[in-house]
Amino acid sequence: MIVFFVFIVVLGLYISDYYGSPLILYIAVIFSLFMNVGAFWYGDKIVMKLSRAREISSAEDPEIFRLVENISITAGLPMPKIYLINDSAPNAFATGRNKDHGAIAVTTGLRDLLDKTETEGVIAHELSHIKNHDTLIATVVVVLVGLVSILADFFVRSQFLGNSRDNRNSGPLAVIGFVLVLLSPIIATIIQLAISRKREFLADASASLLTRYPEGLASALKKISSYGMPMKKVHNATAHLFISNPFGSKTNFSFAKMFMTHPPIEERIKALIGE
Repeated sequence: MIVFFVFIVVLGLYISDYYGSPLILYIAVIFSLFMNVGAFWYGDKIVMKLSRAREISSAEDPEIFRLVENISITAGLPMPKIYLINDSAPNAFATGRNKDHGAIAVTTGLRDLLDKTETEGVIAHELSHIKNHDTLIATVVVVLVGLVSILADFFVRSQFLGNSRDNRNSGPLAVIGFVLVLLSPIIATIIQLAISRKREFLADASASLLTRYPEGLASALKKISSYGMPMKKVHNATAHLFISNPFGSKTNFSFAKMFMTHPPIEERIKALIGE
């Protein structure tokens, strides 16, 4: 959060100097503080909106509720809210600033494709993220990555609309600043990926301890990865939240592989059952 705050302030400083208006810097600082606070308190709701997830009741899906309730009791966690995403691609994620405000979202594809032990493994993985405090920083990053992209987009659009300043768009420092603004979404993504992939391995291991059956999660990961097709509605900002890459595990783009948000499924399965 501190790195993002400093990064946004630097962006605001450059843009305010470029346009000769200190007010832009003040707005950037206030806005970044507001977004940090907003991401902390409302990040889970924002993520659910972005994912087009809707909260469901126990009457709609009693089986899922029973599984979540049983594993929550085993993990010593309060019952989280449960959301459903209408998507045939099997996937799931957890969010929430702490264990008392946790939430789990699963896709209709995951619910239909996996059997009971496999679904139990996925739910245990997501509850482990909540228990291990992974969901807070992951949720905050979603909002802040979006903020950086908005600032960069505003600046770039203003150039195309002819709002550049004749005396401020020349010189090495101006060129460096302009390039940094253009690259800021990529820089923000790199910061996002700094959330260690080992958190996924830790959640897998924690799930195995909760279910006492690592084969269930391993089998679920195999089925999820073999599906291969991307989710219909997915955002770069939320991709790292899901249990598996929501853009599809069989991407042929080398550039995309450089920005993978998850460890390879094969490595995770090997860590679980040694295959």
